[in-house]
Amino acid sequence: MRHTDEEIERAALRFEQLADALPDNVEFDDVSELRAIAETSERVRADEARLTEAVAVARAHGHSWNHIATALGVSRQAARQKYADKVA
Repeated sequence: MRHTDEEIERAALRFEQLADALPDNVEFDDVSELRAIAETSERVRADEARLTEAVAVARAHGHSWNHIATALGVSRQAARQKYADKVA
């Protein structure tokens, strides 16, 4: 199940509130690696959205799937399969 950016932000805020409410003597596992994963995942989703938008703009300006595929470093078929249904 994919979560929206808003749902992720709300969950992160809830986590911060709960963590801030813990007494000082409570011990818990270091979750910095998990936080790094979550932050990186968020950046990847944002970058993918920007890339999809860039592909849509290129298509709207008449660029071929061959040219877009070259810019992406993939085959024309791979570019088209990934983005054709996401761009008008």
